[in-house]
Amino acid sequence: MSKRYFGTDGIRGTVNQNKINGDMFFKFGLAAGTYFRNLKKKKQTAIIAKDTRLSGYTLEPALVSGLASAGMHVFTLGPLPTNGLAMLTKKMNANLGIMITASHNPFYDNGLKLFGPDGLKLSDKIEKRIEKLIDTKISKHLTSYNKLGRVKRLENANDNYINILKNNFPKKFSLKGLKIAIDCANGAGYKSGPKILKLLGAKVYNIGTSPNGLNINSNCGSTFPSKIKSFSKKNKVNLGISLDGDADRIIICDEKGRIIDGDQIIAMIALRWKKKKILKGGVVGTLMSNFGLEKLFKEKKIKFLRAKVGDRYVKEAMKKNKCNLGGEQSGHIILGNFATTGDGILVALEVLYSMSKGIKASELFNNFKKVPQKLVNIYTKDKSVINSKKCKKSIIISKQLLSSKGRILVRPSGTEPKIRIMCESNDKKLMNKCINLVKRSII
Repeated sequence: MSKRYFGTDGIRGTVNQNKINGDMFFKFGLAAGTYFRNLKKKKQTAIIAKDTRLSGYTLEPALVSGLASAGMHVFTLGPLPTNGLAMLTKKMNANLGIMITASHNPFYDNGLKLFGPDGLKLSDKIEKRIEKLIDTKISKHLTSYNKLGRVKRLENANDNYINILKNNFPKKFSLKGLKIAIDCANGAGYKSGPKILKLLGAKVYNIGTSPNGLNINSNCGSTFPSKIKSFSKKNKVNLGISLDGDADRIIICDEKGRIIDGDQIIAMIALRWKKKKILKGGVVGTLMSNFGLEKLFKEKKIKFLRAKVGDRYVKEAMKKNKCNLGGEQSGHIILGNFATTGDGILVALEVLYSMSKGIKASELFNNFKKVPQKLVNIYTKDKSVINSKKCKKSIIISKQLLSSKGRILVRPSGTEPKIRIMCESNDKKLMNKCINLVKRSII
């Protein structure tokens, strides 16, 4: 049975339409609070963080009301990176953590990412159980008037998160002498990103740190890497860091102005960890990971596994196969020794730790030659079109045309009304032919 509210990465959509409104967020809070309250943990606690969208001011109170109505005590943390919320959920021994965010989407979208007491994103099984509670009568889950939850705001969440990050590295770790640019996408990392870099001694140049509720991800952040590229070249920095709206993604720019994506970052960390003998179980990528990365790992005798797209599925595969490194081309990278979900700031520190030995960024990221890859997004009101006979036939023909010369992947977006077509091949003419063949079957 497919899920009604949850996608590949929580709940997401346009504000004040369908499921993203105050009424639904009250129901989400009530349902999630009821489910986790029934786990019979002594302390009934939920913590909530958010990114910087204007809609957070209307959705957060509704969510809090739903949780408190279920009998959960609630701590609100304000703007905080998603992994900061995951880390603090575990550290505070909370029943659940909820991040109000639409990640890399525009400001007019919003949503939820839910984490269990272990700091992990919820499984499909738990999400389906919560969905069942959402669709039942509200009065059935309201707690008695003397057992309502209390609500408190915590102001030190970013400092607590920064301290956790710092403690993952040796005390002597210093960024003195390094010039670093960071684009925080006017999002959740706008405080903690620049602050930790400065605390470690770097000279920091920052953009995307003036959120106004409407400018999150707007021509900035990891989905607009040209911004950090031009900014880094202008300021002649050692490294450029670009985060997305909830700071769980990272794209990098080296000192020569080259954009470094998630696959290249994963390759560098994997090779470094293997050399240090701390890589465990291999590496988990996704169906979107570049074939060049797979070939590199085969040459270096590093086990490589592909999971469904979405860092939750990457983490599940990492856990199942006992791997401590995984991630996506988009910059969702999970450092399993330190985190339960993607964290752009943590990954940046891991890269900078390698550079603190005097190595240039451009020297770190020359590990494999990428197979040309093209991604086309097609807006559609009905994503089930990919199950039509016409579309299925076009995919079969494309795979036959590509044969051993490449691969094609067609999938619905889990967070947006889009069909994504990805094709890889050294034969660019053939690649475009196959993409257009599938595209015509959808439009």
